[in-house]
Amino acid sequence: MQSKMDLEVLFITFMLQRSVVASGERQLQVEYRISKSAWLKDTVDPILGTLDHRIAALTGLDVQSPHAEYLQVVNYGIGGHYEPHFDHATNPKTKEQIENLLRNGMNKELQDRLCCRMTFGTAGLRSAMGAGFCYINDLTVIQSTQGMYKYLERCFSDFKQRSFIVGYDTRGQVTSSCRSQRLAKLTAAVLLAKDVPVYLFSRYVPTPFVPYAVQELKAVAGVMITASHNRKEDNGYKVYWETGAQITSPHDKEILKCIEECVEPWNGSWNDNLVDTSPLKKDPLQDICRKYMEDLKKICFYRELNSKTTLKFVHTSFHGVGHDYVQLAFQVFGCKPPIPVPEQKDPDPDFSTVKCPNPEEGESVLELSLRLAEKENARIVLATDPDADRLAVAELQENDCWKVFTGNELAALFGWWMFDCWRKNRSRNADVKNVYMLATTVSSKILKAIALKEGFHFEETLPGFKWIGSRIKDLLEKGKEVLFAFEESIGFLCGTSVLYKDGVSAAVVIAEMASYLETSNVTLKEQLSKVYEKYGYHMSKTSYFLCYDPPTIKNIFERLRNFESPKEYPKFCGKFAILHIRDVTTGYDSSQPNKQSVLPVSKNSQMITFTFQNGCVATLRTSGTEPKIKYYAEMCASPGQSDTALLEEELKNLIEALIENFLEPSKNGLTWRSV
Repeated sequence: MQSKMDLEVLFITFMLQRSVVASGERQLQVEYRISKSAWLKDTVDPILGTLDHRIAALTGLDVQSPHAEYLQVVNYGIGGHYEPHFDHATNPKTKEQIENLLRNGMNKELQDRLCCRMTFGTAGLRSAMGAGFCYINDLTVIQSTQGMYKYLERCFSDFKQRSFIVGYDTRGQVTSSCRSQRLAKLTAAVLLAKDVPVYLFSRYVPTPFVPYAVQELKAVAGVMITASHNRKEDNGYKVYWETGAQITSPHDKEILKCIEECVEPWNGSWNDNLVDTSPLKKDPLQDICRKYMEDLKKICFYRELNSKTTLKFVHTSFHGVGHDYVQLAFQVFGCKPPIPVPEQKDPDPDFSTVKCPNPEEGESVLELSLRLAEKENARIVLATDPDADRLAVAELQENDCWKVFTGNELAALFGWWMFDCWRKNRSRNADVKNVYMLATTVSSKILKAIALKEGFHFEETLPGFKWIGSRIKDLLEKGKEVLFAFEESIGFLCGTSVLYKDGVSAAVVIAEMASYLETSNVTLKEQLSKVYEKYGYHMSKTSYFLCYDPPTIKNIFERLRNFESPKEYPKFCGKFAILHIRDVTTGYDSSQPNKQSVLPVSKNSQMITFTFQNGCVATLRTSGTEPKIKYYAEMCASPGQSDTALLEEELKNLIEALIENFLEPSKNGLTWRSV
């Protein structure tokens, strides 16, 4: 049986931070930073050999070599500190997780947890909650915020005269004692200890409230603690710049560098009591909520009609933050309050009534709301995801079946609606050539078709709303008017009060749209058909495969770049001829005269788009937040082409060829999406 001291030494041994020292070659060293607490002070020398041995045995590194990997063996551990005067700051749950792994000899898991660090994906930092440097926990949130502070101090000379915004959702995990609210308090504490004014929401809020507050309060940046629609085990750290848009490169890379330079908690970083005692902390909740709801009026066009509609709506907040805020938004628009799903109305970090807290998964996760709607004779169901930045919509059809709209279909409706409302309400000197709509490149091209016919501008961005938000900010600064933007994964932005996707405003806009159409006895599905008839049918299909092995994912995409010979992309996918290929990972685009992609190069993710001779556009890409390979395919028909059955069959056959020839799921051990 191992002694307490032996376990303490092992625990310290595993507090590893990976850091590369680049000088000429990739030269690497080992540095020990051993605790100075009394029990270890007199025994450092005798155990160094043991520490070396254990690091070598359990990490596979030759620590005697001058070219060994540089490891900081830090004395504060995972979520705590071993110095006696820091005992109050420890997280006993995460400490216990590491100790249990040590006792049970689970060396591989220790390596996975302690020998890598989270990186910024399309939505900031996101990972499972628990002990480890690649997990979300008290310590990694403190480290991330210290890195943020260091970078913001460098970027803004007036940092301490301005402010920082912190919001959070309702996620939590008993086994690691990680809760969004506590992580938000620790985020605030790091900054308050450095005399930075902090606006910390006193209550959970929708994610869009943080970027809205950043702009409204002229803060330098903001953080939202949330994992959005991810599984219950996850949490995250979304970062918004002073523009109100999510951070993009180079900010993400520079912040990561600063985090690696600030891995040891500073004095005061653990002191979450500061959020109750510091005069620099303010609560923006009431002010921001009031101003946000006031701004919603800018996209409300038929308030009187809304108050008279006979339509009923059911709303589910998926055990998240959305209920109260959607209710308030309906009041602003003059609508009767939507009927909440009682089992899902209140926050529940276990998401106990759904197998997956993602409304994008469709009818299988909307079961409770659909049954309630049938009982209440409500025709439309609105589902906001747990952090209320996305929206799913379902409508009861005449055959008593439910139509769950895809993100692309909803975008067609939103695009038509926002432009129609602009046209009917525009000022005398408003110019359609000054109007813009945006979408991510993997989303439907329906807005492009509407723009071509109506005369306004359409632009594409890389996947991720951070790119949309940044581009909208640029356009607004040039005096342009942006009506609508979206990503196919049910993320929508109506207007520009927030530079981020917003499920709350999207929900109430759909309610107004449906109420307006009801006056003509037109359903949402019928209006969608009218949009397609006018602008051309756009049949799309989006799905994914799970893959937990990064080398396999890389091999799949490298094979496409070297298909039949080195540096040669495929010319066919089965029987389907390929017209153009764009690879934003490498910056290649065969459709451009210089063969260079117009979209920015994104080396940290995989994404290849194929344009086929039959008019189909298909994209394969990796997810920035989950172990997924996603595929997106769309048939774009001209307005006169109305044989939808033929289009659907062609799309189905092409997707089958795409999966069989390019993804090879059986050979690569990919797991099909389960619905």
